[in-house]
Amino acid sequence: MSSINSESQQDAGTWWSRACGGREVLVVAMPLVVSSLSWTVMTFIDRMFLFQVSGAAMAAAFFAGTSWFVVFCFHLGICSYANTFVSQYFGDGQPLRIGASVWQSFWFALTSFLLAAAVYPFAPWLFGLAGHSEEILTQEIEYFQILCFGGPGMVVATALSCFYSGRGKTRVVMYVDTTVVAVNLLLDYLWIFGYAGFPALGIAGAGWATVVSLWLKVAIYFLLMLKRQNRQQFNTLSGYRFDRELFGRLAYYGGPCGAQMLLDVMGFTIFILLIGKLGTLEAEATTMAFSVSTLAFMPVFGFGMAASILVGQRLGENREDLATRATWTSLHIGVGYIAILSVFYVLTPDVFLMGFFEGDKKVSPELRTMAANLLCFVAAYNLFDAMLIVFSSALKGAGDTRFILRVSLVMASLLALISWLTIDVLKLGIYESWIAVTVWIWCLGIIFFRRFIQGQWRKMRVIEQQRVGTTAEEHSDFSLEGAAMEEVPIVMGNEL
Repeated sequence: MSSINSESQQDAGTWWSRACGGREVLVVAMPLVVSSLSWTVMTFIDRMFLFQVSGAAMAAAFFAGTSWFVVFCFHLGICSYANTFVSQYFGDGQPLRIGASVWQSFWFALTSFLLAAAVYPFAPWLFGLAGHSEEILTQEIEYFQILCFGGPGMVVATALSCFYSGRGKTRVVMYVDTTVVAVNLLLDYLWIFGYAGFPALGIAGAGWATVVSLWLKVAIYFLLMLKRQNRQQFNTLSGYRFDRELFGRLAYYGGPCGAQMLLDVMGFTIFILLIGKLGTLEAEATTMAFSVSTLAFMPVFGFGMAASILVGQRLGENREDLATRATWTSLHIGVGYIAILSVFYVLTPDVFLMGFFEGDKKVSPELRTMAANLLCFVAAYNLFDAMLIVFSSALKGAGDTRFILRVSLVMASLLALISWLTIDVLKLGIYESWIAVTVWIWCLGIIFFRRFIQGQWRKMRVIEQQRVGTTAEEHSDFSLEGAAMEEVPIVMGNEL
């Protein structure tokens, strides 16, 4: 009877006040929005600083930074999937399994050291394939190789952050990220331009600032996670042992998520590298447009992450109806925000591009016009991109990662093929290439929308449930076939 009353209370209220309504989604999402924005702002300011050094330095950092991210995507996808395990264990009332889940992600993250060592010497060959100018090529290689020292730090920090984000303690993630970003920006300013007695290192200074910041983030998460209260309540120390069965489940469900991230970003990176072959003007305009797009679009990623967390928690409670509601609420907020933003992309593009055009550096009218035109393409695909992010995040929160992988295998290959045909074979220009990307995103948004409303994800779980009401069919689904993806310690109290 009390269970019925509890469910009635969750269903009562307005769109804003009810369970998984606007207020709950924003409480989880807004710290993630701030966290995502902080790192995007850092990258954006990095590129503005480097643009003051030279347009080639800015373009090189964009190409090399994107390629570096591709290298670690598979590991990031798997390690971030601990978020779903934490959220479902949390919803199912199994706190002692949370620490063990995070540690299995940590053990996998350590393999990224081998990956960094393996790719480091291949940087000259990799960027030589892109056919960029000698000025850009030299800086791409230098920046990429420096970032390789920080790649494992990025992966390990992602694994550890799941301890907080999966439980909905997203303010902790916000505090950590904003602090680390502030350190990064200070080091950028000192090391890129050579202030306070440091030499002017240019693009190398930007790279080393990122490396130091990433490892600082790892140190902070370790200190927080191993606090005494967390050790007692969530087994964050005693759960360090390698758990073969749990590790296997993380690999089984997280592997497709990692492969999907790798495929999507790889296809996108091939597009970016091929754009660089069209010329310096096209490369710089594309860098500006994507930098602005990423900066302004990051709140939608925060809403997507919130949807994934809330779906995992509510499925752990066996409340599929609330998991559905959390997804739609996240989409409503995300689409409302991005629709307004898209209008301003078209009407006032210079407002978003002014950061690149200020200072002593002269900018050609052609570059300004091209970058503004590319923002119109961003506006054209924004709504579908929001659908893609929110619905795919919800599916990951349930564990429907194998469908996501199948879609990525097809669509990422298609993007790479279309980019090659458009630029290398048909010799078309920058605008035709962006039309292809726009249509590609439209298709992805529609595909994930259809998968979500079909509802197979509603019976999927990635954990062994103990909550009353779990059916034998759900346990069968879990077994392998259909069961089915970030606080500085100051005045945070029980959040830590």
